Amino acid sequence: MFFFGPRNYRLMFAGLAVLAVGFFLMTLGKEAYGFDTISLTVGPIVLIIGFVIQFFAILVRDKPKS
Repeated sequence: MFFFGPRNYRLMFAGLAVLAVGFFLMTLGKEAYGFDTISLTVGPIVLIIGFVIQFFAILVRDKPKS
């Protein structure tokens, strides 16, 4: 019996995609030393959302089959 079900893996891949977008947004800063709105505020917020998705992907349980 596997601990993770298909729902867990879908959420994990969605979380990884959000994390990748967050890291990509952090590299888009055009200002010197990264003082840009996208890289300083939007990127870390997207990263936090991605980590929350990963957290729930680990903790969520599939409904037992009847």
